[in-house]
Amino acid sequence: MTLLTILLLACITFGTRYLFLEGRLPVRLGPNLKHLLSFSGPAVLTAIAAPIIFVHQQQLDIALDNPYLWGALAAVVAAYKTGSVYWTIGLGLLIFVLAGF
Repeated sequence: MTLLTILLLACITFGTRYLFLEGRLPVRLGPNLKHLLSFSGPAVLTAIAAPIIFVHQQQLDIALDNPYLWGALAAVVAAYKTGSVYWTIGLGLLIFVLAGF
C-alpha cells in the first residue's frame, strides 16, 4: 500500500510539473492564480519552521532560554536589514549557537 501511494504521488507530481514546465503545451496560469501561488513558498516555510522553533518535547516552548527562538529572531532581523541569504544564515546560526551555551 505504501509503495502504491508513493508511486501515485510521484505520477501526480511529475504530471503537474510537466504541464506547467513544458513550453509547447497550451496550459497557462492566469494572473490571479499566479498571485495566489506566490504565497505558497512562505506558507510552506512557515509550516516547516514553526514546529522546529516553538515545539520541544511535545510542549510549546516560548521561554527566553530557547536558542531556536533567538536564532530565528536574529535570522528574521538579518533578512530584513541585509536581504542577503549568507548574512541571514550566518547571523541566525551564530546567535543560535551562542544562545545554546
